[in-house]
Amino acid sequence: MNTTLPAPRGPQRDSAPPDRTAEDAASTDWALAARAGDRDAADAFVRALHRDVVRFVAHLAADPQAAEDLAQDTFLRALRTLHRFEGRSSARTWLLTIARRAVVDDFRRAAARPLLADTHDWGTTIERAQPTGLPGFEEGVALQELLAALPYDRRQAFVLTQLLGLSYAEAAQEADCPVGTVRSRVARARTAMTAQLERDEAEAVVRAA
Repeated sequence: MNTTLPAPRGPQRDSAPPDRTAEDAASTDWALAARAGDRDAADAFVRALHRDVVRFVAHLAADPQAAEDLAQDTFLRALRTLHRFEGRSSARTWLLTIARRAVVDDFRRAAARPLLADTHDWGTTIERAQPTGLPGFEEGVALQELLAALPYDRRQAFVLTQLLGLSYAEAAQEADCPVGTVRSRVARARTAMTAQLERDEAEAVVRAA
């Protein structure tokens, strides 16, 4: 299997696709065809799900700078283990499970690495590393900060359902937990994020007074 990943073609849409079921069916068919050795199908599989994987790992890892590397790692793992994919779940669900493992492994590697700097002001360090002057930059940073403050399980549930558009049942399958647990995690995530926004707005009013 060729492990050189194709670059995504064409503009990447920000809106959810109009027919998620049809898109999932197509990507699953491509994955099964790629499993049989069809390289064109492997290319189509990567391109179809590239945007969702990048968004997922960026928010789950709370590190948009590492998103492309983590996505690359995810697809390489997927292509290496494609022979085990049987289509029992959608290719998207299967791929996001691999992406989650890639993020967890990245967390573990980071925890094992020695610290290269001694600073308590990690917020400023991260802010300086972010790109500036881009459309929607402030909104993106705000969302990233809100998500980063959530526990891992709530962040995962929120990203899967609210940003990637998976149903609660699909998210439950990906997270390996009951549907009710996903609903609870999403509700708790929304509550925490809303409360933080309200606190931020109140502080802004005080500063402006």
